[in-house]
Amino acid sequence: MAAAPVWSVDPRTGKQREQVAVEATAQEVDAAVRAAHEARGALADRTVRAAFLRTAADELQAAKDSLVETADAETALGPVRLTGELARTCYQLRAFADIVDEGAFLDVVINHPDDTATPPIPDLRRYKVALGVVAVYSASNFPFAFSVAGGDTASALAAGCPVVVKSHPDHPALSEYVAKVLRRAAARHDIPEGVVGLVHGFEAGIELIKHPLVAAAGFTGSVRGGRALFDAAAARPVPIPFHGELGSLNPVVVTEAAAAERAEAIGAGLAGSMTLGVGQFCVKPGLVLAPAGAAGDALLKSLTDAVSDTDAGVLLDHRMRDNFVAGVAERAGLPDVDSPVTPGAGGEHTVSAGFLTVPASRLAAEGEHDLLLEECFGPVTVVARYEDEAEVKAVLSRLPGNLTATVQLSEEEAAGQGRGAEILAELTPLAGRVLVNGWPTGVAVAAAQHHGGPYPATTSTSTSVGGTAIERWMRPVAYQNAPEALLPQELRDDNPLGLPRRFNGRLER
Repeated sequence: MAAAPVWSVDPRTGKQREQVAVEATAQEVDAAVRAAHEARGALADRTVRAAFLRTAADELQAAKDSLVETADAETALGPVRLTGELARTCYQLRAFADIVDEGAFLDVVINHPDDTATPPIPDLRRYKVALGVVAVYSASNFPFAFSVAGGDTASALAAGCPVVVKSHPDHPALSEYVAKVLRRAAARHDIPEGVVGLVHGFEAGIELIKHPLVAAAGFTGSVRGGRALFDAAAARPVPIPFHGELGSLNPVVVTEAAAAERAEAIGAGLAGSMTLGVGQFCVKPGLVLAPAGAAGDALLKSLTDAVSDTDAGVLLDHRMRDNFVAGVAERAGLPDVDSPVTPGAGGEHTVSAGFLTVPASRLAAEGEHDLLLEECFGPVTVVARYEDEAEVKAVLSRLPGNLTATVQLSEEEAAGQGRGAEILAELTPLAGRVLVNGWPTGVAVAAAQHHGGPYPATTSTSTSVGGTAIERWMRPVAYQNAPEALLPQELRDDNPLGLPRRFNGRLER
């Protein structure tokens, strides 16, 4: 594969800023993976890797100003947004350090022999071990939180897995900078720098997923790119887990009672959510089922007013801008589709927010309007006006898997009267996170969080946000009748590490 230059590009002008690196050759990918593989032993001690994660957060925080400046030059996301995202990234690293210290993620279970059971139970001791080198594919829209030091990297390192990151071409300079900071943090704990590898280039990403020492992969990006890598992971001589986040429409259902009760607030909230970050969030609401009639009209007026006041913005790169402009034009050209606020080009390098409306009946059966059921990355949403509950059910029955699904209910419906529970039940099979009277943008880093969903939202049932994300990079192993002296410390009767565990059926903390 050719070693082409890797340039940092200013999305505000489309001009190249500086050459950052060159695309990695197959030999360089191999070297990065082998260096990561050799670094596994340095992560074996939980105390060391927890300290490493905290030091990484401290080092990133110390370099905040220059990191944010570098990120803004390549993404145009703005210092406020990027500062917040960096803080989230540091918090996430520290949260995983706490999880590593606690040790519950190891899922230690010990059963002593029981000859009275049917069949008899031998001595069995089970816990989870790290898979090995994890390939991480960075996202474009979160240059900190879903990139080199993002959730996939943090959770993999917490599990004891070194990583090799395939940088996103939209922020190569930032990727190099963050990798340098992580390696500096690793060195402070005598962990080899190879514990965090970084490669650039499309072909490098393909070589990475094929490498025999890569044990699992995490991806955030498009359906097309993610599916290609997912298929490659499955086609290997030894298939590996591929945890991909690919695409999501994030449907919203607004009941007629909710629209009648607070149309203005719902319209304004929707506008804020669909335009947040210039519509470049993976959980942007892309399809809204709203009632026809006066209540729905009031909601649309509020949405129109709010979206009309939204300034044009810069997308992450010109390819995305071109795709957005073409995508909304194709959708707007369909029969019975109107554009109360026309989305599209806002200038030579910007886009304008807007939304489309369509009768829900057009989406209830297969046809040319199926395009409206596909994600359009950028500040646009589709409002489907329904006449009755049957149309709502018909449209929901045709939707693919999503990261989120939202329902806006009236006060009475939220209290258990009306169809609130029924709509919730209809939305649950569609998404990994179901919201009531809120908006999906904003994914809290919390123990109970789930950021995933049925395909094509994700390729697995796991989450990429929250503490349980660590489970993706581990596998269970059980020892049977192993002498105590040969057992890992985690599985010994005297519990020298003080781990939470289930011991002969009793949960010990």
